[in-house]
This record gives sequence, C-alpha cells and structure tokens, in this order.
Amino acid sequence: MTPTDQLRNVRTNPRPKVLISGASIAGPALAFWLNRYGYEVTVVEKAGALRDGGYPIDVRGTALEVVRRMGILPGLRDAHIDLRRLTFLDGDGGEVASVDPHTLTGGVAGQDIEVRRGDLTRALHTAVRDDVEFLFDDRVDTLDQSGHGVDVTFRRGGRRTFDMVFGADGLHSRTRAFVFGPEERYHRYLGYCFAGFTMRNTFGLSHETVLWNTPGRAAALYAVGGGDDVHAFLNFARPRAPFDAFRNPEAQRDLVASVFADAGWEVPGMVAAMHDADDLFFDTVSQIRMERWSVGRVALVGDAAYAPSFLTGQGSSLALVGAYMLAASLADRDHAAGFAAYEHSTRHFVTVNQDQVGEGDAALFPATARALERRNEMLRALGGAVPAAEGRPAHSALTLPEPMALRRA
Repeated sequence: MTPTDQLRNVRTNPRPKVLISGASIAGPALAFWLNRYGYEVTVVEKAGALRDGGYPIDVRGTALEVVRRMGILPGLRDAHIDLRRLTFLDGDGGEVASVDPHTLTGGVAGQDIEVRRGDLTRALHTAVRDDVEFLFDDRVDTLDQSGHGVDVTFRRGGRRTFDMVFGADGLHSRTRAFVFGPEERYHRYLGYCFAGFTMRNTFGLSHETVLWNTPGRAAALYAVGGGDDVHAFLNFARPRAPFDAFRNPEAQRDLVASVFADAGWEVPGMVAAMHDADDLFFDTVSQIRMERWSVGRVALVGDAAYAPSFLTGQGSSLALVGAYMLAASLADRDHAAGFAAYEHSTRHFVTVNQDQVGEGDAALFPATARALERRNEMLRALGGAVPAAEGRPAHSALTLPEPMALRRA
C-alpha cells in the first residue's frame, strides 16, 4: 500500500482508536507517532498531572534522532545538564579519582544530552497534547480482548472499546500483568536495591556527582546545577529482592537505614534526610525480559516490555526508540503484522543494550573488596582521558526507518 493509498483510507475510514496506558516517556512518544499515522489516541495516566522533577536521564545515540524528528531536540538541548565532574571516594571519604563523566558513560560530549526527567516528559507532552486525549488521575481497571477490539473499563467508571491497547506503564506494568501474567515471570533482579530522594545542598556541589563506595554499598550526591537541592542516592547489594517492602515506605526507610547504619562520609546525614523526604523512590535494580511483547491487540513498549535497568543508562532512550519503531511498524499494517514487525526490527537493539550489564555486574557499585579495588585501579588509570570507542556502541546499534508520509487528515 502506497502512502497515497493510506492517506485515502484515513480520509474515507474511521480513524482507529487506540489507548496508551502511561504518560511518562514511552507513552507520549508513542502517542505522537501514532497520531501522525492517523490513529485516534487516548492516553491514560494514574497520576493527577505530569510528574515534574525526577532524576536526570540520558538521551543518546539513536534516541537523539527520534527527538530530532519530533521537533523537540532544540528545547532539550536548552535544558541539557552540564555535568562536568564525577568524583569517586573511598570508605573514609578520601578521593580515589575524578573523571570526565563521558569517560564512563560512553557518551559523546556536545551530542548526547542529559536532562531532568520532568523536562523530557513535559517536552513530549507539549508536542502531542493538542492532538490526543489525556486522562489523568485514572487507570485501566479491566481489559478484555474480543474479536472486534479491546473492551476497557476505567477506575473512574468509564467504559470504552479500542482497536488496540498499549502498555507504556513502566517496570511494574499493570497492562503487562493483565495480559501476560505476574511480573515475577519477567522480572530479572540484578542484585541491587536503591533509594533516591532530594535533599538540601549543604555541600557546595555544582554540576557534579560525588560517589562514595564500600563493598556492596554506594552513596551519591548529584548536583544538577549550583542550586539549593541535590539528588541523593543510596544503593546496596542484596541477594534477594525485598518485595515485601515495595508497598511500605516505612519498611523501605528502615531497610536502607539498617544497611547504612555504620557508614561514614556524609551518609549519616543522607539517611536522616531520607527519613524526612517526601519524594523517596525505592526500587530494585532489575530488567524485564520477555519472549514476546504483544498478545492479540495489546502490545508493550518501554520499561513495561524491556526495562534495561538504570545501570545501562538506556531506559529513556529505549523507550523513545521503541515507541518510534512500534508506531512505524503499524503505519501500513494491521495489528498482527505490525506487532510482528515491531519485534523483528527492535529486539536486537533492545538485547544489545540490556546485555551491557549482567546479574551482580555493576561496575560502579562493586559488591566485594577485590572488585572495588579493581574498579578503583581502572579509574586511576583513566587519568581523565576518554577512551576511543570500539565498534558501534549499543546506544547507536539501530538505524531508524524514515517516517512515512502519512499525516492525519
């Protein structure tokens, strides 16, 4: 079917109705491209509004081309965080090494961007808000597939039928649970837990990250600029995921406090600030690995389908690229053929990025004294130099197809 034929069909046939669950990164990116290809899009989000703030995130490699094609790259460059230094400390707070951040991330200075998560979410929402329907403070309560579509009931009482439904609702996706079964089937725990929150910048930090380590424990302070607040981060190795703490913030705080009870440097103050923080985020360091990303008329995208873990630095980029590839695969195909094309074209890129880290293999957070010393030796040897890249990096391991000419009639 030619683009002209597709455009004619859009003008003469009702626009297919689709629902996207999740309005963070993958959701609005998918909404943008599906709207472009002629779909009538609704996005449902359990939060009452866009989530502002959040940790800084990277947009690198292929994902940069996605945001360029969306027209939001200039604004993201304006919001770019100029992180200038990454300093590593030992257990006593002494400096081990201070390096250029790109030395370790594999990023390219002047090309890759790092922004606050809220800045990216807001840019994506702004790009699509006038063309799609957003339902905030709501969520899918039931989802039932039939021959004619997907019947959905919402928590706030509405009921609708959609031609397709997409789960872009993160690592702990409800859409995935509805259609594919319990998270435990797909959850790959990588041996670490973390807690993140903001606290007062009483340390004089500016445009830098300071990372303290002892075997199996890490504490970081990330100063986005020279402002009054810093992002605090506490990470620790644990043999089994503490699933019983996921829905109990006090249990989370108690667990973290017990792990860091005898820690030095600035950690006691960080633990105290954690107890008072109103933005604590606690989770495991995990991946989602699935043999397939769709069933019937329901498909997953982003962390819901293939969370790579923050250790790769590629979660947001995979979400952006996956959304682009999913929409492109559906531009000239029905749902069955489109979902198959999506998996065929995107899975290698996902796997290459997920394979950057293995279970218990976090280079920045060594779990044993010997591994920590090896890492420190490596940091000292770098001497601030950025090593030459070998081959094609994982974050650029996919060339995007050109967007089709079809526009919404």
